[in-house]
Amino acid sequence: MNTSIRIRLFLMMVLEFVIWGAWLPLIYGYLPSLGFTPGEQAWVLNTFPIAAIVGMFFSNQFADRSFAAEKFLAFSHLVGGLAILALGFTRSFWPFFLLMLVHCLLYVPTISICNSIAFANLKDPQKEFGLVRMGGTIGWILAAWPFTFILVDWDKVQAANPAGLIDWLGTVLGSGLTGQALQDATRWTYIVAGVVSLVLAGYSLTLPHTPPKKAGEGAVERLAWLEAVKLLRHPFMMVLWVVTFVDAFILYSYFNWTGVFLGSDAVGIPGNWIMPVMSVSQVAEIVTMVILGITLKKLGWRVTMVVGILGHALRFGIYAYFPDQAWLIVAVQLVHGVCYAFFFATVYIFVDAYFPKDVRASAQGLFNMMILGVGALAANSLCPWLLQKVYTVDGVTDYKSLFLLPCFISFAAAVVLMLCFHPPAKPETTGGGTPAPAH
Repeated sequence: MNTSIRIRLFLMMVLEFVIWGAWLPLIYGYLPSLGFTPGEQAWVLNTFPIAAIVGMFFSNQFADRSFAAEKFLAFSHLVGGLAILALGFTRSFWPFFLLMLVHCLLYVPTISICNSIAFANLKDPQKEFGLVRMGGTIGWILAAWPFTFILVDWDKVQAANPAGLIDWLGTVLGSGLTGQALQDATRWTYIVAGVVSLVLAGYSLTLPHTPPKKAGEGAVERLAWLEAVKLLRHPFMMVLWVVTFVDAFILYSYFNWTGVFLGSDAVGIPGNWIMPVMSVSQVAEIVTMVILGITLKKLGWRVTMVVGILGHALRFGIYAYFPDQAWLIVAVQLVHGVCYAFFFATVYIFVDAYFPKDVRASAQGLFNMMILGVGALAANSLCPWLLQKVYTVDGVTDYKSLFLLPCFISFAAAVVLMLCFHPPAKPETTGGGTPAPAH
């Protein structure tokens, strides 16, 4: 019975992250093709981080307390799915912005709601949740591969007149769309996301019933976030919080620029292969998460996180100095697993170890707000302007100078963390849980 529940929860995670993974990688190149200004692009891109900030309070303080989780999931994906489906047929700024805002406001809380459903229905969440959550990473990967057959220049395939299945398959995979044709076809990413969202809306009603949580001590819950903020008075916590913002900014710079860069003349990845190439990073993420525990024991908190930050520097350095080496650009996507697991996943584990139990959830939300909210807001506001106005002159983009900027910022953040992040040997000094490595 428990195996059956795990499989159902695993499929829930797969569908949940197919939705996000379908539209995110190519939106950064799609918005300029619609004629949106850098400022308008920033407004659209920032609907997600705004929803992350709003959703942190909404999902924890309202949805969890007022609705059965599976019914909230079904409603959110029904309405949010219709909204993002409509984006595939929308080209004007205001309708596009409002539809994306509706989708994100409803989608973002479902990430934590999915976690809540999983934790409530697993017998041993500490042991089983990792395998269930891996479905999300697999879902993100699966979202990319159908587009190798969707974003195809079918006129070119027909003109080649391939003979036999193998020849036809090779011709299709090698005939990706480029230029304006690719941007026009990107609308299919929203259609796919919308259809999957509607499927998940129906599937949610088959999930185990997860009733709303009863309110605990109201005053304590309302002030938990304040107690979490107070712990930032510890210098090592404040340093980590600030560096988390910087690393989140760099992460969303990667998302803002990589899809456009891969499809540019500098690299020349065919349009139908951009998303699969970027999905390589999620494959690496699975492997890196497996070795994270061993790495933490060997290297400790600080060095592990520094390695994660320096992964960004390596990747952007490769982008800057070897843009004509497509194989190297593809291979360096593997570094994303190191960047995510060794820094962001480690931050979540560190917070769980060092913050007191009664404010631990709020502390996770505090750092999550920086990762999905504030850091993303900053990157989404600056990156379109930097790419299109500062480093592009007369239609020619200076990718080397553009990518050296996050490369140097990564080095600076790593140095600050190495020199200034000194957590106590035992978490008990901040009221936290079990002892953890301090180096």
